[in-house]
Amino acid sequence: MDELDAENSGGNTLSISGMTCNGCANTVTRVLSRVLGVESANVDFENGRAVVTGTARPEVLINAVEATGYGAHITQEKSTGGRNERGRSGGC
Repeated sequence: MDELDAENSGGNTLSISGMTCNGCANTVTRVLSRVLGVESANVDFENGRAVVTGTARPEVLINAVEATGYGAHITQEKSTGGRNERGRSGGC
């Protein structure tokens, strides 16, 4: 049960930096959806947020996003803009 956390069944909201278009959001969605324990992943490009449900631990989600070249951290905020967080160089 290395990548799973039974107490984390409610879900996580991540702030995602470096997305420059909806294609980026689709990439992050696809990556998060492939993480063991993820039931669903919805990425909102406009707000720079990803809402992930399932039992995957937050650090595993963050590592998956960062491995694709985007930034990520767990947030308690509902939604504040992420479009201006251009942490990824080179665009799409």
